[in-house]
Amino acid sequence: MTDYTRYLTSQVTLGKMNRREFMGRAAAFGITLAAAGTMFDTAAKAQEPKRGGHLKLGLEGAAATDSKDPAKALSQFMFVVGRNWGDMLVESEPLTGQPVPALAESWEPSADAATWTFTIRKGVKFHDGKELTVDDVIKTLQRHTDEKSESGALGVMKSIKEIKADGDKLVLVLSEGNADLPLLLTDYHLVIQPNGGLDDPNAMIGTGPYKVTSFEAGVRATFERNTDDWRQDRGFVDSIEMIAMNDATARIAALSSGQVHYINRVDPKTVDLLKRAPTVEILSTSGRGHYVFIMHCNTAPFDNNDLRLALKYAMDRETMLEKVLGGYGKVGNDFPINETYALFPEDIEQRTYDPDKAAFHYKQSGHSGSVLLRTSDVAFPGAVDAAVLYQESAKKAGIDIEVKREPGDGYWSNVWNVQPFSTSYWGGRPTQDQMYSTAYLSTADWNDTRFLREDFDKLLLEARSELDEAKRKDMYRTMAMMVRDEGGLILPMFNDFVNACGKNVKGYVHDIGNDMSNGYVATRVWLDA
Repeated sequence: MTDYTRYLTSQVTLGKMNRREFMGRAAAFGITLAAAGTMFDTAAKAQEPKRGGHLKLGLEGAAATDSKDPAKALSQFMFVVGRNWGDMLVESEPLTGQPVPALAESWEPSADAATWTFTIRKGVKFHDGKELTVDDVIKTLQRHTDEKSESGALGVMKSIKEIKADGDKLVLVLSEGNADLPLLLTDYHLVIQPNGGLDDPNAMIGTGPYKVTSFEAGVRATFERNTDDWRQDRGFVDSIEMIAMNDATARIAALSSGQVHYINRVDPKTVDLLKRAPTVEILSTSGRGHYVFIMHCNTAPFDNNDLRLALKYAMDRETMLEKVLGGYGKVGNDFPINETYALFPEDIEQRTYDPDKAAFHYKQSGHSGSVLLRTSDVAFPGAVDAAVLYQESAKKAGIDIEVKREPGDGYWSNVWNVQPFSTSYWGGRPTQDQMYSTAYLSTADWNDTRFLREDFDKLLLEARSELDEAKRKDMYRTMAMMVRDEGGLILPMFNDFVNACGKNVKGYVHDIGNDMSNGYVATRVWLDA
């Protein structure tokens, strides 16, 4: 069963899709009428979501430095934490990535897509009993436009020049047209908070399906169901316990023994082992996540583009994909966009392992001595192994890479976006514009390759307001080539999201938006005994 058919049948099981809609979508996907009818009947008879129980998740990615402020969320652990207690204005449809209503129940753009009007949902209450107002939304968005907030969404929000109310509606005026604006507002940092979080950004009070009952950074977080939730299609369990498990072996042991119901970041090399456990199910979803080696373009010796090109050609991507991901992914091409994005530039030549070209550019760079690469198990599953493979392939080009293994705790605060050459991970973004705005715009806080190009910034802004799709696609191709050939990004592979759960966990939704059902795993699943 494909991700799409799994999604369709899950919608039937949840009571969110009738037979006519199901049959129409299945036919459009090429499924025969007979097969579609059987699928619908099976899904319709499937167990309805059960309410109750205590869901336990063992997750990698937590650190003692984790902030409770959603603006500063960095780790996979905090990504899920925020999804449990908070809501955004807009969400994305799991399979297509298209925008769907959340706290904004509808929206309307102006003819030039430079002014957007959002109708804010009425009758929604925060966990403290206060009713959501348009003022809460305005102040939340305004806080994320303030550089002092250190928001991960700052690069996205800078394009909004005015945030105001029109009666009980929200009006956003942009510096230029942007047809993607609703999708940009799905950014997981943009959790709507009472008074915008200005009173206490760390309060963890939102409108989500769960209330935070305890939180200890780098250790655990617990939640209880929000009985006043404005939605009925989520929040099936009574309580949630998220346990920090940064050690892969510990996560596997905890799931196999039934101590937890769900784990993330399953190393593909352990998939076959896990499959032998009769109580375990592997959850693999294609998406936009990518594993990366990042160089700071403004820091020696990586301020030399010949050295950067040498290091790009020195990577054996095919071998890395097979040995590190076990084939659970696709080869990357040193720019952060794949075919799941609209207007993907499919005609760019694939960069391949070429020791001769690597050696040529290395000689041109004039660099001598070793190149220090920092890595850690928490950077991505198999990151240390990937670094060693890279070290070996680079040797054939005469390049000496020194691999330094860093501790997991503190990696995201002390190494990533701090040290000039390290391994890292990106979960992708809903649009090309948001991916580039978050990590490649010169002014972006998370520009972790220090890619500082005025011509790139100008082109990004022009593409954002271009309504002619053919022209916009050509602009995105030019941007991709800039990053690929002159940037500090080495992107060997796009990963599938490989997680696992106990077979008593039901309702898991495969979501291309990001890992762990786009962070919504705990809010979407239920327990069958």
